[in-house]
Amino acid sequence: MKTIASLFLVLAFIITTSCEGPVGPPGPPGEPGFDGIDAEIGTVFETDPINFTAGNEYSVLFDFPSNFTVYNEDVVLVYILWDVWDGKDIWRLLPQTVVIENDGVVQYNFDYTVENVQIFLEWTTSELLPAETDNQIFRIAVLPAASMQDKSFDIGNFDSVMKSMNKNLKSIKKIDSSIQMN
Repeated sequence: MKTIASLFLVLAFIITTSCEGPVGPPGPPGEPGFDGIDAEIGTVFETDPINFTAGNEYSVLFDFPSNFTVYNEDVVLVYILWDVWDGKDIWRLLPQTVVIENDGVVQYNFDYTVENVQIFLEWTTSELLPAETDNQIFRIAVLPAASMQDKSFDIGNFDSVMKSMNKNLKSIKKIDSSIQMN
């Protein structure tokens, strides 16, 4: 009797474990960018050359692309192309101040929301020169706070920021100058 019960139990086990049914419904989607495999760990945008003029009130507003999301917790940094030395671009983190000898200062500064970045000039000089206002190029780095908590790097060094995000120059996205507004 025990042999028949054991045989029946083994047979029932084999039948129930070998059954396959229809695939169940898919689960809910996760948060964009947090799948842990191809999660975006930061993005850098570069502007076309900008001219700060009285017409744009020495301020330019760049909207983030509609297919890109900036969260409240993200960190946005703006760098200005300060110089080119020995064929290498020198980027400086804003705000940056230029002291005009015996005349005052010019400061490049910015503020941002989750929708846009505004880059503007503040000055105490009697006159703004083309060297301070014309053909200025900026890079806007968006660093997701969640992915940056465990990393240590110098935010003042643009190359260090790029390295922390595993980015290279080819991954920098151009911001179309047509989205500039005053």
